[in-house]
Amino acid sequence: MISYVRGSVAAVGAGSAVIDVGGIGFELQCSSSTLAELRVGHAATLSAALIVRADSLTLFGFADDDERSTFDILQSVTGVGPRVAQALLAVHRPDALRRAVASEDVAALIRVPGIGRKGAQRLVLELKDRLGAPVGSVVDLASAPSSGNRWEGQVHAGLVGLGWSTREADAAISAVATQFEPDTDVATVLRAALRSLDRA
Repeated sequence: MISYVRGSVAAVGAGSAVIDVGGIGFELQCSSSTLAELRVGHAATLSAALIVRADSLTLFGFADDDERSTFDILQSVTGVGPRVAQALLAVHRPDALRRAVASEDVAALIRVPGIGRKGAQRLVLELKDRLGAPVGSVVDLASAPSSGNRWEGQVHAGLVGLGWSTREADAAISAVATQFEPDTDVATVLRAALRSLDRA
């Protein structure tokens, strides 16, 4: 089992990062908030979880151990796989998830792409006694920005994290804003924003 990866950031993409560890590049699937903290050429340490399937080995990366342990717990819920677990953590920090489950805030949970009302109710039911109480201040990544687009703040942070200036990130978001609904998946919008910057 791989519990963490430490090395130089070789590349950062729309949904993953490559960490150079002793000359070997490990690709880790990461949320946009985690990717926004990485800088190419800088050292980084990511908590990791290796998901083994019959036809694939996928490495997921997290900002800290709390995110990784929450990721593991989320997958114990019926119908929640690694992609949905990562989507939950892309929208809500671990403490925000704990608060939502403890308060049975179904509305907060259904803001996550792929989670409907029944899925949110299942999360509350199955995680009620497993996630525990919030341990710090809650930073909810799903807090809606002034434009009403749930994805705007995360896409902006992701672009800046990839090396674009604040002005360029603002321009890219403006260029693609009319193409997507407010609840569109963050990765989808980020890819479109990157394409618009490449064309500029």
